[in-house]
Amino acid sequence: MNMPATVTTSTTQFNPGTVTLVGAGPGDPELLTIKAARAIRAATVLLVDDLVSDAVLEHASPKARIVHVGKRGGCKSTPQAFIEKLMIIAAREGEVVVRLKGGDPFIFGRGGEEVEHLRAAGIEVQVVNGITAGLAGLTSLGVPLTHREHAHGVVFVTGHAKPGDSGTDWQALAATARDAKLTLVIYMGVSSAAHIQNELLTGLPASTPLVIIQHASLPQQRHAVTTLGALRTTIEREQLGSPAVIVVGDVVRGIAAVGQPVANTYTPGARYRA
Repeated sequence: MNMPATVTTSTTQFNPGTVTLVGAGPGDPELLTIKAARAIRAATVLLVDDLVSDAVLEHASPKARIVHVGKRGGCKSTPQAFIEKLMIIAAREGEVVVRLKGGDPFIFGRGGEEVEHLRAAGIEVQVVNGITAGLAGLTSLGVPLTHREHAHGVVFVTGHAKPGDSGTDWQALAATARDAKLTLVIYMGVSSAAHIQNELLTGLPASTPLVIIQHASLPQQRHAVTTLGALRTTIEREQLGSPAVIVVGDVVRGIAAVGQPVANTYTPGARYRA
């Protein structure tokens, strides 16, 4: 006997004295999840990263206190330890705290570090996922990250290593991507593009297609389709900068002819044809 399908509503509570890490998505406010909007609306204190769209903050209560704690690559940032201290103090004062982060808190958002510190302080913490820029950017161009014929998997990797850390083994990653047919999504890689390019070329051909997507999902989104061998020169010629993601792999062939000039690309709610 088939049981009828049921739809349940979220039971997540945003209580005083708690902290919720919320992924604000890549920028387009329409990509915000329903649960994220609920959390933002419930907050009495919001600690907001630079990359969060102002339109997302329209969901906040007029009575909420909004504290901007800048976190942007290549710019002066609020120290992470200070942000964690602010969250703990506000929670202990009985506030409903939301830490609002661009993209997803657990994909290069330092959410794991914040969860550890909050739990160590005895603070109840929960996480609301958001759409990450690497997914939203490529989707906006009508192309998937995985494809049965072209990409059997996807790797999200950062191009910005922690000070004192050797960072990603790009040569090993290139060999794995080639042999396993993987799409590489590189965050925070523009400033080190020359190094990344040289290392990836040890295992991937120079003709490997890639796209650089700046300001994913925002009205000012721009992208350039090129090849691995022309990565650095394309960034310089088209004056692409952070925040940007670099997507490497055969799935990129579905966007446009390699070598197309930089373009403004994002249209909210756009429909794409195969």
